[in-house]
Amino acid sequence: MKQLMWGSPEALRRLLCEVVSWKSMTLTDGEREFSSKVAGKLKELAYFQEHPDQLGLHDADLGRQFVTALYKHPEAKETIVLISHFDTVNTEEYGDLQEYAYMPEELTKLLHSRVDELPEEARQDLLSGEYLFGRGTMDMKMGLVMHMGLIEKATVEHWPINLILLTVPDEEVNSSGMRAAVPKLLELKEQHQLEFKLFLNGEPVFTQAPGDRNYYVYSGSIGKIMPSALFYGKETHVGEPLSGITAPYIASFLTQRMEWNLTLQETEMGEETPLPVTLQQKDLRLEYSVQTPYRSSALYNVFLMKRNAEEIMDIFEKVALNAAHACNEAYQEICKERNASPVGEVRVLRYEELEKYAVRKFGADFVAGVKATVQKREDWDDREKSIRIADTLIIECQELAPAIVLMYAPPYYPAVNSSNDDLVVECIEYVKQQGFEKFSLPVNQVHYFNGISDLSYVNYQDAGEGWTVFKENTPVWGSSYSIPFDEMTQLQAPVLNVGPFGKDAHKRTERLHIKNAFEEVPALVEGMVKMLAKKNRNGVRHHSWTK
Repeated sequence: MKQLMWGSPEALRRLLCEVVSWKSMTLTDGEREFSSKVAGKLKELAYFQEHPDQLGLHDADLGRQFVTALYKHPEAKETIVLISHFDTVNTEEYGDLQEYAYMPEELTKLLHSRVDELPEEARQDLLSGEYLFGRGTMDMKMGLVMHMGLIEKATVEHWPINLILLTVPDEEVNSSGMRAAVPKLLELKEQHQLEFKLFLNGEPVFTQAPGDRNYYVYSGSIGKIMPSALFYGKETHVGEPLSGITAPYIASFLTQRMEWNLTLQETEMGEETPLPVTLQQKDLRLEYSVQTPYRSSALYNVFLMKRNAEEIMDIFEKVALNAAHACNEAYQEICKERNASPVGEVRVLRYEELEKYAVRKFGADFVAGVKATVQKREDWDDREKSIRIADTLIIECQELAPAIVLMYAPPYYPAVNSSNDDLVVECIEYVKQQGFEKFSLPVNQVHYFNGISDLSYVNYQDAGEGWTVFKENTPVWGSSYSIPFDEMTQLQAPVLNVGPFGKDAHKRTERLHIKNAFEEVPALVEGMVKMLAKKNRNGVRHHSWTK
């Protein structure tokens, strides 16, 4: 048999360190260049030299690309899609060690001279010699490296199943890479007559509690949505405060009711979503003045399991109506006490209502022009653009104020779950059994990966039109942000996440468990894929299998 380039734990470790050294922080040149480097490594495999058309670079956005690499057995139709992302978060927290953040071997050695600076658990892990430190080691370049090793073995050993390696940019911000990849997966499916059997992600495993030594597999991925609000009050001079109403005052009533709101928490299969919190709250003015702040905004983070965008907006609206009622009562009370005339009652309206009102007042071309003008601001991200579009419209429709305008800001990750799928149940049982028998590794199932993942954009199951509420209430929809919901519904196959164990993703002490990452998980995933290949129902002659 041909010698494998990445067929040993030592080779995988070398490959990981090389891949980590390719700096790929989100929205940097490194992220834009990374895909070509991965494709270059995959081109070293004889299979892709013989089948160059099955290795591709595809546009996402902002000069970024995603990679697809298809291993196709000549007689197989059933296909496993191996999903990973290659962008990482920034490295400022490394301080004077920042230049070593992408050099795992060197960083791990250097930290021994700074062991007293580390938190206790990280210190113990460093001294144990069982961990490799560095940005992207855990989240999630080891998942990509494992998939590269897997596809190499499949090509050399002629596994009777098809594999698509898909690695994408931008998972850490908007998942533009995965959203762009959805139609490409459908194109590959049609072009090569594939039947998608499983979407297998390699996101890392997180501990469930301090000191937790269990290993976890995830049969779903938690969802995330960002209900947001524009607060528009009535301006006045600080010397006449009751001649207006400030946006921060209005916002305080809603934020207090959104933060940790139990009605927005879900419980499924014994697991709970984290409580909602405020991600951002700010004044929209760009300069200081003694005019009272009459425009502000807030972004709220809500996690999902079963609910869709329509259900969340309905709850959000009820909370906002309650907040507006309380705000109006308090405001009118102080006006009565001070013998002042109220400037009006705070109303609640959805963004779609504001846009329709503006279209009736000014015409569709005016609204389109507002959106186009805001989109030209390259220094604003999709969240800022969403708020600014609504802000510009209500400035021109001040007769609606004071008001709370409800909307959605990107990103939106629908929840996905395959816990009850027979194939996933079988896969998890395999990993549990083999993990214990081969490595004495205790393996447990988690129903929802709570780190958010690109699995959200496959196997979409919303039977109704719940996503249309998101579309209608997201000001940047169709311009700088969209989700291919229709295509996602066509990617019907169960999801599973089996990745390496590590700790402290997005922290200075991010680290990867060496034995688990380079020995245990690659062996378990390889065995699981081979098990699925042997069960191939498409009549592949198993004598073509190379043991």
